[in-house]
Amino acid sequence: MTNPILSKWTTPFEIAPFADISDDDFAPALEQALQAHTDQIQAIADASNDPTIANTIEALEAAGEDLNKVLSVFFTVAGADSNPAREALQRDFSPKLAAHFASISSNKALFRRVARLWETRETLNLTEEQARVLMLTHRGFVRSGAALQGTDDARMQEIKTRLASLGTTFTQNLLADERDWFMELAESDLEGLPGFVVDAAWAAGREKGTEGPVVTLSRSLIVPFLQSSPRRDLREKAYRAWAARGANGGDTDNRQIAAEILKLREERAKLLGYDNFATFKLETEMAGRPDRVRDLLMQVWEPARARAEKDAKILTQMMQDDGVNGPLEPWDWRYYAAKRRKAEHDLDEAELKPYLQLERMIDAAFSCANRLFGLEFVPLDVPLYHSDCRAWEVTRDGQHIAVFIGDYFARASKRSGAWCSAMRAQAKFPKEQAPVVINVCNFAKSDPALLSYDDARTLFHEFGHALHQMLSNVTYDSISGTSVARDFVELPSQLYEHWLEVPEVLAEFATHAESGASMPPEMLEKVLGAANFDQGFQTVEYVASALVDLDFHDGPAPADPMARQDEILARIGIPHAIGMRHATPHFAHVFAGDGYSSAYYSYMWSEVMDADAFAAFEEAGGAFDPELAKALEENILSKGGSKEAEDLYLAFRGRMPGVNALLKGRGLVTV
Repeated sequence: MTNPILSKWTTPFEIAPFADISDDDFAPALEQALQAHTDQIQAIADASNDPTIANTIEALEAAGEDLNKVLSVFFTVAGADSNPAREALQRDFSPKLAAHFASISSNKALFRRVARLWETRETLNLTEEQARVLMLTHRGFVRSGAALQGTDDARMQEIKTRLASLGTTFTQNLLADERDWFMELAESDLEGLPGFVVDAAWAAGREKGTEGPVVTLSRSLIVPFLQSSPRRDLREKAYRAWAARGANGGDTDNRQIAAEILKLREERAKLLGYDNFATFKLETEMAGRPDRVRDLLMQVWEPARARAEKDAKILTQMMQDDGVNGPLEPWDWRYYAAKRRKAEHDLDEAELKPYLQLERMIDAAFSCANRLFGLEFVPLDVPLYHSDCRAWEVTRDGQHIAVFIGDYFARASKRSGAWCSAMRAQAKFPKEQAPVVINVCNFAKSDPALLSYDDARTLFHEFGHALHQMLSNVTYDSISGTSVARDFVELPSQLYEHWLEVPEVLAEFATHAESGASMPPEMLEKVLGAANFDQGFQTVEYVASALVDLDFHDGPAPADPMARQDEILARIGIPHAIGMRHATPHFAHVFAGDGYSSAYYSYMWSEVMDADAFAAFEEAGGAFDPELAKALEENILSKGGSKEAEDLYLAFRGRMPGVNALLKGRGLVTV
């Protein structure tokens, strides 16, 4: 019987046939796809004719179609709808995949063919995209250790395989801690909580199989609980559990895993001739060097810390006015910040949230994409991997552009956070293929589903990534969509967040869940006026995490990452009542894989550009200026990684920005 993953997909737009796929299909499909890919790679390496772009670089691009199908389906469900069988498969797959790709990058015959093309590139009459893909392919081989020999080569393969296993274990430990912990609430514990938090707690209780409401470690529930619960003892208990993810002892403790990952990354970098992992990692990013990253972060850190310390004094006084003595603690900050926002801006989350319906915010994101880029979205009725998922066909002028899938609600089987991925990337070689793009979020489920303002930002953020995938217009899969420098990839997503704050967008789509009335103008004014509220706290918790990540990798690997984390935070003077956004044991960006390792700063590097890029629209006279929207698509969103990131930004804006636009955008400077 044909494995449904490897068969020809006859579904609409060749979406994965989720209804036909069972967990039992993944392992045999992977084995078959790995063997097929191995045979394809070896055929390219063993070819007796001289290497050409067609028989080497483009052949590599075309290889592995079956493997891509298996991995796109498996990692989609493993991240968004896990179960014990899928977790076991992931533990089995990770070292196999690491070994497979390591065998390709260490294939000496294949590397000789790529190196020969690189050496003779000036004589090959390459297109701009061909030259780019050749450079990236050659660089990828070198940075993967293709030039290593003997014991160094063997050790590099061991390191890669071990790192893959450790990253999987780190992720699954974190998921287990987030899934297993919850705090039951008595009826009296609900006093003072707004209705939407009470509803979410009851919904979480039903999912956990309890007879009453609970607080879980889902950000969409625990944050509003910390903001609104007058019970300091319950806030402390919830916060401590949230902060302790991955550090609870036992089988799910991530602290030693983090230490081993850091040590192996350092060894990997030194095998390749670099002083440390940060120097290796940042070489191919826009920042280029660790010192440039640190300079940016410290330029932001000082005004952010000053603002946070000023805010802490105000919140401490509010707490003392409530009769609570002692210092302001991390479980107090959000509660008193919410009270302060209510007092200073007359803005209450409970009053605001009914105007931020999930359905209307999806409509808003789609409407902005229509006005900017002419995209239209029509619902699709297709089987997906979970009943919460929904799909749309994306068209422009009647022509198919992409399929967009939204998976918005939190559940125990989904890892925390929000992300965008392409189950199929846009490409024109070896055949035309339109992208299938998915946004995954963790919003609290209710009827109707209501978002916080931060949730709405997240929705727009992830949809910005989706636009980067959907509007891609390049030849090769390897440079399609978000296949760009890590510190550039957040530009489209963070830039798209700005459209949520365009007054006419909120005026049209922020409508009350019960009455259907538009957000009153005075509330809209308050929302926009409070957009930078508590930015000292938000910036400090982020920059502290980015500095810890950078210091972990910019020098010898620490034997005790937790002790090193404490040293770094003490050195930079983090305020007592603010914790890192992601402490080491649950810092999945950095330890679940190499993606954001030594690169968590990327959000801020991109924010420097997104603040400047949106200023271009404001200077042009409007958020929907058609010429600028066209320039944004033509110079950034459609280009993928076909050019250097700095060149793409310069083509759009004409110059590189300074940090002042970011500081002004966050309200950390007044001019």
